Amino acid sequence: MANRFVLNETSYHGKGAIQEIASEIKNRGFCRAFVCSDPDLLKFGVTGKVTDVLDAAGIPYEIYSNIKANPTIENVQTGVAAFEKSGADCLIAIGGGSSMDTSKAIGIIAANPEFADVRSLEGVADTKNPSVPIIAVPTTAGTAAEVTINYVITDAEKNRKMVCVDPHDIPVVAVVDPDMMSSMPRGLTAATGMDALTHAIEGYITKAAWELSDMFHLKAIEIIARSLRGAVENAPEGREGMALGQYVAGMGFSNVGLGIVHSMAHPLGALYDTPHGVANAIILPTVMEYNAPATGEKYREIARAMGVDGVDNMTQEEYRRAAVDAVRKLSQDVGIPADLKEIVRPEDVPFLAQSAYDDACRPGNPRDTSVEELTALYQSLL
Repeated sequence: MANRFVLNETSYHGKGAIQEIASEIKNRGFCRAFVCSDPDLLKFGVTGKVTDVLDAAGIPYEIYSNIKANPTIENVQTGVAAFEKSGADCLIAIGGGSSMDTSKAIGIIAANPEFADVRSLEGVADTKNPSVPIIAVPTTAGTAAEVTINYVITDAEKNRKMVCVDPHDIPVVAVVDPDMMSSMPRGLTAATGMDALTHAIEGYITKAAWELSDMFHLKAIEIIARSLRGAVENAPEGREGMALGQYVAGMGFSNVGLGIVHSMAHPLGALYDTPHGVANAIILPTVMEYNAPATGEKYREIARAMGVDGVDNMTQEEYRRAAVDAVRKLSQDVGIPADLKEIVRPEDVPFLAQSAYDDACRPGNPRDTSVEELTALYQSLL
């Protein structure tokens, strides 16, 4: 079986990288941009850092900001209508996963109108045409949506998240500028950083993992482990490390999939609007313990990448415990809650477990699971 790897055509990294957006637009022959960004980023001037670049270059654009933290089908539908009315020929996604996921759905539907029913995009959609070209500018260090072929849209009517996988949706250009992330509040930095760590760990142990993806995931774990605490304190080197680490994780997991940490986190976002990174961070250590028997020697390398000393002298049980403990300690250090008691209503657990089992990320988990075992995992976190 052939292993496929899909990455951006071009990516820029480092302070001031957003200045390259104007030249990319002009060199690619685009005439008008459709800027997707959420209301808070507009309010606090983060989006303006990019539109200032467009203004200085004389590039016309229209801003679309009807985007929720967990973007909905309605956000996509109104976005498609606004894009078609705008006359734009490219999209610029500025924000976290919400802005980029919305842009991906808009771009795919605009280029493939037979998928105008947003629900038809769930799973692996057989689209024929690449998305309207997207330039993705992350403002959080976590989702790596700027380099992935995945996006997630909430079906508010059914209280569920739809995971969509389509190589046609990957942004043509990613602009990873740590200056765009400097205004992230402490809590969001912690949550998105733990999301990135979850991507790296789940991608490393997923059933589809192989040598090329392992290389990215182990390096991402190493970078995140040494950078996240500093990023939460707004240290420049921490911000720069997380900007890179989350992107490297995305290069890997986009091509091999994830597991049941994400399967369990998705319904929490759909039902309670729980921030995705927070949900992942709370669930990750518990699921790592559950998955350990199906991971061979991989937890030794996770522990090593997390900075644990002496792993080569540990037994399998010891290095597996060390890996889980290191992840749990990092989560605690950056202020993530230890359990789901303040989030989940016990009576909702059956719905959550079934939703997690039905989620597109579940089949990639290294250990096969069941609704009953997912129920027990949720209950263990209450």
